[in-house]
Amino acid sequence: MMSYKWLKSAETISFEVADHVARITLNRPEKRNALSLLTLQELNQAMLEADDLKQVHVILLSGAGKDFCAGYDLNDSYGGGADTANAYDPALYRSRSGTLDDDIWTMERQQDLSLVIPNLHKPVIAKIQGNCLAGGTDLAFSCDIVMAADNAKIGFPAARANGTPPSNLWLYHCGPQWAKRMLFTGDTISGLDAARIGLVLESYPADEVDFEAGEMARRIAAVDAEILATHKRVINAQLELMGAMSSQRMALELDARAHLSVGPRRSKFRKDMAELGLKDALKNRDEPFGDGKVKLRARGGA
Repeated sequence: MMSYKWLKSAETISFEVADHVARITLNRPEKRNALSLLTLQELNQAMLEADDLKQVHVILLSGAGKDFCAGYDLNDSYGGGADTANAYDPALYRSRSGTLDDDIWTMERQQDLSLVIPNLHKPVIAKIQGNCLAGGTDLAFSCDIVMAADNAKIGFPAARANGTPPSNLWLYHCGPQWAKRMLFTGDTISGLDAARIGLVLESYPADEVDFEAGEMARRIAAVDAEILATHKRVINAQLELMGAMSSQRMALELDARAHLSVGPRRSKFRKDMAELGLKDALKNRDEPFGDGKVKLRARGGA
């Protein structure tokens, strides 16, 4: 087994390189690949590893099992908990439950881990199947190309009561009206309809998306890495002239401010989390929205 420079004995992702393609897979299928702090750290290392390896021309990001990523792990540090015992006194350090500035600072450190993707020199393809929700969309929309199964479920339901996406690239994928429509309601959209509005590049039947994403990676990998880097960095510079990366800091700070909301929906969610647990809190949050699915009448949506 190859000994990698950055990636050390990963627990929550898998990493493979073949035919100039690095395949990075979120590997917590029992948790629907929810993003813990450890997952974000290992993902960051894997992305840097792939960008550093000379044999890699393109990166394919996916999720093991039925889902791409169901969001941030609310039982981990992102949700105010922790999945490992601390070997230090946490009272000496910032936490998301501290001041507004503490919340911003800790989210910035997490955002740094995932927003490495746009800054890589090599292209990154996200392949979505099953659920791609909340933090899963933060991750997918940071990639250069997003491909989805027709029946994938894409959205940010947490926008209904919890805050705004801390990494908010919706506008740059589907335009202002659709970005607002999706966040105002927290509704989800199928992969098929996401392709129709430009939120993802294309969608395919569930049993074909693996092949199609692999084929896209193969075709891109046929180009020299230096040429691919030139294409990516030119287009990313144009996005930055539109404020794409600068706006991510603003989105994060506004998300932190939203966490201070004392409105009835935000307050009820926090109360339900404390008294009933995550499952019932999510059920009560989403119940008023019915099935919460976008249906494209004018475009013959599924």
